[in-house]
Amino acid sequence: MNSASSPASAADLIRTGREVIATEAAAVGALSERINATFSAACGLILACRSRVIVTGMGKSGHIGRKIAATLASTGSPAFFVHPGEASHGDLGMVTRDDIVLALSNSGETTEVITILPLIKRLDVRLIALTGAPASTLARAADCHLDISVPREACPFNLAPTASTSAALAMGDAMALAVSDARGFTAEDFARAHPGGSLGRRLLLQVGDLMHGGDEMPVANVGASLGETLVVMSGKGLGMAIITDDTGALAGVFTDGDLRRALDQGADLVRPISEVMTRECTVATSGMLAGKALRLMEERRINGMPVVDEGRLVGAFNMHDLLRAGVV
Repeated sequence: MNSASSPASAADLIRTGREVIATEAAAVGALSERINATFSAACGLILACRSRVIVTGMGKSGHIGRKIAATLASTGSPAFFVHPGEASHGDLGMVTRDDIVLALSNSGETTEVITILPLIKRLDVRLIALTGAPASTLARAADCHLDISVPREACPFNLAPTASTSAALAMGDAMALAVSDARGFTAEDFARAHPGGSLGRRLLLQVGDLMHGGDEMPVANVGASLGETLVVMSGKGLGMAIITDDTGALAGVFTDGDLRRALDQGADLVRPISEVMTRECTVATSGMLAGKALRLMEERRINGMPVVDEGRLVGAFNMHDLLRAGVV
């Protein structure tokens, strides 16, 4: 870096940033016309694969390859990344005859990738190549070659892999999602691969996993007074009381909103709770997905629900429980 150069102005930084975005956007946009029969054939190889997609690439192509492998794995196509340099020193043993190899190299002549080609062919493993050079060694060796060439890099010296890596990533995403759609991959399938994420918790976590049961439930009898019910509410901290009849069946709920309405009407603490409670209340079941419970609460504009299984009160939960569980 030339220390004598004058600092760039804000306008210069903005101009360069916009030029980079425009160059990379054009590179990705040009791929649309290359989504053709060859692309379909490559997707077909992945769909027919009985084992894993082994992704490999060196340098920046390797970084992109890792991301493509992760996207494939999370969208229904088992995949992992193998470093081509390590492959020549034992890691090629990870590849089996039932796998398929997806190799990335912008030049198509990356030494570490070319070195392992004979070994891949010896295993009779099908090969998909993503390169920017259709006449390259890697492209010619592939069963399917996808052209990811770009007119120029976004780098002002046309050196640093920028537009080319963006194009490679976009092509990899296009393959992964086309294959995922062909498999009939669902949001629930995605959640099973992401149990620690918010979507996974919404689609896998059930109300029974987060509800309060037994002595933790804020339960008051229908014959209780408003004052007695408030003691139950404050003691359990769910912002509501569940009102039951003498058989233990759900009779209604009393919430913070009901309390405000009761006070507006001039109700005193000795007033029967049966006169100020909400009788027709929304309930959940313990097997209801937490995500569905969240949608119900948002639609009804409520902060908590009793949990009832086959007519029997089994628990209660509120929005804070959903927040703690990471559903919201």
